[in-house]
Amino acid sequence: MPSILKIVLKSRNAKSMANSYVYILKCSDNSYYVGSTKDVGLRFWQHCNGDGAIYTSERLPVHLVYIEIFTRIDYAFEREHQLKKWSRKKKEALISGNEKNLKGLSKKHFR
Repeated sequence: MPSILKIVLKSRNAKSMANSYVYILKCSDNSYYVGSTKDVGLRFWQHCNGDGAIYTSERLPVHLVYIEIFTRIDYAFEREHQLKKWSRKKKEALISGNEKNLKGLSKKHFR
């Protein structure tokens, strides 16, 4: 299956001022890894070479499937922590661009 990459700009001027990123990698075991960085190209290269994180180094190869661009690293870091709390289904809706399902996946269902 080909890798899918979705890039989301988080500011009207983010393209010209971009210097921070949140990214999602899909690992060889089909798990997702969420990270943030100021240099997404370098960070992805590090992950691919086993130097990015212990988690991804044990699950190579990895594929870059999603990027959000921010103007400040603290915004990217905050978003990273938000995404890490999301369920797999919610991350997959984000990656596939299915925003209409995100809200429904946020609701807790009680029996």
